[in-house]
Amino acid sequence: MSNRVHLINPSNVCFGVAVITPRWLYVLAAATGTEWGDPHLVDESLARTDFADIKTGDVVGIGIHTGNALRGYEIGRQARALGAWVVYGGIHATLFPDEVHEHGAAHAVVKGDGDRVWKTVVTDCMAGRPERLYDGGKVAGDRFMAARWDLLPPDSYMWASVQTVRGCPKHCSFCSVWRTDGQKPRQRGADAVIDEIVELRRRGFRFIALADDNFYPVSFDDLAQARRRTDNTRLLELESIRRDRFELMEQLAELPGDLVFYTQITMEAAEDEEFLQAMRRAHIRGALVGVESVTDAGLKDVYKGFNLSGEELVTRLKTFRRHGVHVLGSFIFGLPSDRADTFDATVRLADRADLTFAQFVLLTPFPGTIDFEKWAQGEGKQYPAVNGVPLTQHWLIPESNRPKLYMKHPTMSLEEIRVKTQGAWDQFYSWRRIWQRSSVVTSLKARLAFVLVSKLYRQMYANTGIATDSARVERSARWARWTGKAARRLFLAAPMPHLQAPRSTVAVHPLTLQRGTNP
Repeated sequence: MSNRVHLINPSNVCFGVAVITPRWLYVLAAATGTEWGDPHLVDESLARTDFADIKTGDVVGIGIHTGNALRGYEIGRQARALGAWVVYGGIHATLFPDEVHEHGAAHAVVKGDGDRVWKTVVTDCMAGRPERLYDGGKVAGDRFMAARWDLLPPDSYMWASVQTVRGCPKHCSFCSVWRTDGQKPRQRGADAVIDEIVELRRRGFRFIALADDNFYPVSFDDLAQARRRTDNTRLLELESIRRDRFELMEQLAELPGDLVFYTQITMEAAEDEEFLQAMRRAHIRGALVGVESVTDAGLKDVYKGFNLSGEELVTRLKTFRRHGVHVLGSFIFGLPSDRADTFDATVRLADRADLTFAQFVLLTPFPGTIDFEKWAQGEGKQYPAVNGVPLTQHWLIPESNRPKLYMKHPTMSLEEIRVKTQGAWDQFYSWRRIWQRSSVVTSLKARLAFVLVSKLYRQMYANTGIATDSARVERSARWARWTGKAARRLFLAAPMPHLQAPRSTVAVHPLTLQRGTNP
């Protein structure tokens, strides 16, 4: 039997169903090719890795971020013990390639994008001569790989995902994207994006996440700064990026009207009436907006002075809703400027601003960020090790022993912040509030889907991420499995196997038609 390629997305909690497809799995599946047969894909949010499938000489690719690195290392060590070639990639592997070798039993590590370098890595492993480190760099937008959606397991995901741009021009202190993916937006061609969306709609997916670092890569302020330069090169570049965004949205608008797109965007887009109108025509009905804090002091804490606060913030957020874009507002708790009344005030503002969804996350120093560097060189060194692991490598501490917060607060205890954060989730996602917000849709089926996905979101990201009681975490995971399976049926639609892409020739993977059109 010939050797096989396995691609594994580690997860600390298995839910049996997932909201959004882990896009990197299916992109690297396409990058692998078919020389060694179809790669074997494992998403551990659906089911744990079955090591009986891994044989001596196989190649095991593991994608890790900081949150799932420890589980990824466990998988790598077991795979290597079985005689497989073990390769890591992802943000965390890009930041800490030496750590990956030390703790994950890696034969090789891929830094940067894997789209174009991955097949070389597999070929080297199959030949028994992998290099210790490969650098995939930052792949240009016109060279992004399309995903192998024909490999999707049935009955597993509610939403599909397509990427249109990588990189973000901002420099938020808590975010590593602008350092790992770059501050220069790398845009994918509109035709390539549309072709992939058409394939997904053919398979019955109506809801699609535009999995971008920032769908609005050029703000009015960016253009104003560029106009002040003597050299107009930068201005022409930004204007070109902006035109490409509008071209993409024009083509999205020509797709079937039952499609619903969701993306991630900065609040500055609310100033741009033309852009918001184009989003509405393009069926972009939702966006994650990083609000972070409701106060000026909090925004300064995270280097996000371009956001607004107070009543101006409410007005700005309502602008999205007025244009048919439902906002998932993201808030950070544990900032130095937070006070005991910040938590309730944030929930009240979220209500007044007509936010459809919200998430309340604890301030965490993630590697690759300004926050982490400051913390690791100062306060982080002062804490005692946990099971022999310094707190400045908190991702290597087992989940059950890992702190929920890492930074001392000037006025509140860390446990007080954790409890109040859990309380904010409980308030915003109470049955009463969810039902009131579900009025944004009209049909009973749509309202039921809204209620189920709201409760699912809370269970997956609040209870399993903030709760310290392991029994409560497991109960939440079981509840999420049931809710997710029920909700998934409400998000899919009848396949459209004959759908064609507007203004382009559809590039269908040669195996797509052989495998049918079911998701």
